[in-house]
Amino acid sequence: MNIALWIIQGLAAIGFVYSGWLKAFQYEQAKASWGWVKDVSKSFVVFIGIVELIGALGLILPQAMNIAPIWTPIAATGLAAVVLLGALFHVSRKEYREIGVNIVFFALVACIAICRF
Repeated sequence: MNIALWIIQGLAAIGFVYSGWLKAFQYEQAKASWGWVKDVSKSFVVFIGIVELIGALGLILPQAMNIAPIWTPIAATGLAAVVLLGALFHVSRKEYREIGVNIVFFALVACIAICRF
């Protein structure tokens, strides 16, 4: 079970690092990749990206270093909230194709949050 959780944590962290990096540091590429970025302020997109990057670190580092490992499920819970709010945003814009990614990442971080608590 522990190995499976590490695999899930790694996959989720990679996804959030990719997404967060684009939003925080590659804004023009994010704008070209995701239509919704054009309709939201740049500072908000960058904020979401930074939150995702910090969350990705929180998925791995506390548990891996065995320093305050309680932060891993807390980070997963925070990322679950970010993903859920993102899905609701996409629903409000009728961007139903985008919600599939949100569902996958919500399932990953919810599993981490539940199993690591």
